[in-house]
Amino acid sequence: MRFIGNKENLLNNIHYTLDKRNIKGNSFFDFFSGTSNVARFFKKKGYKVCSSDLLYFSYCMQYAYIKNNSLPKFKKILPLIDTQQINLITSPLDLVLDFLNNIEPIKGFIYNNYSIGGTSALEKPRMYFSDENAQKIDSIRTQIEEWKSNKLLTKDEYFILLTSLIESISFYSNISGVYAAFQKKWDKRALKKFTLRPIELVFNKENNEVFNVDSMTLINDIKTDILYLDPPYNERQYAPNYHILETIAKYDNPVIKGITGMRDYCNQKSSFCNKDTALQALDNVAKNAKYKYLILSYNSEGIMPSKKIIEVLSRYGNVELVEFEYLRFKSNNNGESKTKKHISEQLYILAKN
Repeated sequence: MRFIGNKENLLNNIHYTLDKRNIKGNSFFDFFSGTSNVARFFKKKGYKVCSSDLLYFSYCMQYAYIKNNSLPKFKKILPLIDTQQINLITSPLDLVLDFLNNIEPIKGFIYNNYSIGGTSALEKPRMYFSDENAQKIDSIRTQIEEWKSNKLLTKDEYFILLTSLIESISFYSNISGVYAAFQKKWDKRALKKFTLRPIELVFNKENNEVFNVDSMTLINDIKTDILYLDPPYNERQYAPNYHILETIAKYDNPVIKGITGMRDYCNQKSSFCNKDTALQALDNVAKNAKYKYLILSYNSEGIMPSKKIIEVLSRYGNVELVEFEYLRFKSNNNGESKTKKHISEQLYILAKN
């Protein structure tokens, strides 16, 4: 899934850096989880993982990938769907996804607000999804919610299906990188037939926990060996960049506005997106959370200056900065930065006194 600051391509470097310094433990807290890629990686390594994020679509992913620790069986769903024509599909998840991929499309909230057909009356019709794919998303999301309302899904199964939908959407969205804007011409992938894809589940033997709150409210409750922070780097809030995924996850028919059909996100703002409050927030975490090691992922273009970050973290222990280059995220490749293809990922390692 495309996500600003996604660490999927950097995880091996991060793990190697920590391992080389013998930074290990039994517990890992992913403080700004996003797509949960980091939390998943360390879950695979056998850590007891906790993760948190203010965005609900992120919580859906955290629940499916981090909290869940078993294969879904869909015992109440499978007797209700026709599986006689399916010979090669074996897992219950594949069977349910195949059923959802073949249900009749409907014109729901996504079609009415994020496709050309549904927004033809607007001065600038929205081109996030093709008419057919928007209707398919509506039908799948409606069916999942109906199953939940009829108590046919376990909590694990519900979030696994939602995450399968959320993950699949990025392959058919007519966007450059984030959902803050749609493309004015159709991307080839956006015209392909929408198909739900199964997600790769991760299991360990730990009682992993996930939260859908402002992570800053958890500071006094945190007790972990490794506290991992991957906050926003700039003044652009994450919520508007992923407003459609949030709406699909909640499916709450929100009041929307503007050319892009933005939902209200006033209660989903991060203090790390403000240069005046970011360092204060970092100090609050470093000072009050209980951990052995604090790992801060940042980059060379962040609003917190490197010297200031080191100054804050050094109040609470020994700090080391490790840097390595990676390709710029596509949607940020504009303006004066257009010729700069690489930026430095910064890994601040604090061993607490």
